Amino acid sequence: MHRVNLSTVSEFVFVGLSDAPEIRLLLFVLFLLIYLATVAGNITLLVAISTDSHLHSPMYFFLSNLSLLDLLCPTITVPKMLGALLLEHKEISFSGCLFQHFSLIAVVGTEIFLLTVMAYDRYVAVCHPLRYPSIVSTKLCARLAVGTWAAGLLNSLLHTSLVFTLSFCGPKEIQQYYCDIPPVLALSCSSTRSTELVLLVVAGVLGSSACMVTVVSYIYILLEILSRNSPGIWHKAFSTCGSHLTVVCLFYGTTICTYVRPSFTYSPYRDRVVSMLYGILTPLLNPIIYSLRNKEVKCALRRVISRLRSAL
Repeated sequence: MHRVNLSTVSEFVFVGLSDAPEIRLLLFVLFLLIYLATVAGNITLLVAISTDSHLHSPMYFFLSNLSLLDLLCPTITVPKMLGALLLEHKEISFSGCLFQHFSLIAVVGTEIFLLTVMAYDRYVAVCHPLRYPSIVSTKLCARLAVGTWAAGLLNSLLHTSLVFTLSFCGPKEIQQYYCDIPPVLALSCSSTRSTELVLLVVAGVLGSSACMVTVVSYIYILLEILSRNSPGIWHKAFSTCGSHLTVVCLFYGTTICTYVRPSFTYSPYRDRVVSMLYGILTPLLNPIIYSLRNKEVKCALRRVISRLRSAL
């Protein structure tokens, strides 16, 4: 039978991070500074990649997509959290929660697929360096980028339709600072077992497939390095893949802990901390990781900063 949303809840209420006024003000300042630093870092990286001809290559094209996702991810959740901390406005409409949920899952899913594509790009760069320009062509890059965004949107559409066609008739307090899958499912007054099973299977299949491609790519990279056994090969490989590998470990570890598990293991306090890692800190760290480990990016950033100084 077609399932219809029988919700009698018109809005949800976020529990928030703290009820103490002095702690709320401190958290507001802290997260505002982190958010502003994240926005500044990712916009600077986007400007550097788009304006510097030295960075017009497949690797940096995918990196610009990653920076855009890292810009969107905290923008979806942090402004609402800051408003709750400063103004105690913790309510969000049902449609607003649905939109926030859809947007966040789309961004997270797209980033998982994009990191997989970037792993394949690093595999070709290390294992087939002479054929790299012909294999990872401009047309292939465009198709892969469109494919990752489309897959992320379709995955989010499935998750959102499954969650928000459930019945919500109270309570309406979300044990989180944004509309995430586990705390929203916990509020449903209808059975969520079949929904959880479908969500777990879909997330498990897509997540494990993406993870498998990434792992296999790095296994081939490792085998290629061992087979060459030439001086300086480890340093060159680490400079090529180190930044991506660091980002992958950080992102996959936090998202798997949050989503790929049954709801009876849900812990509001632990999940709040974990979600901050991938939702707030990871978007801040990604541009830092790539700029610190990459000489070309650092040179491009210096050129951007010098142009800004000249303009000012």
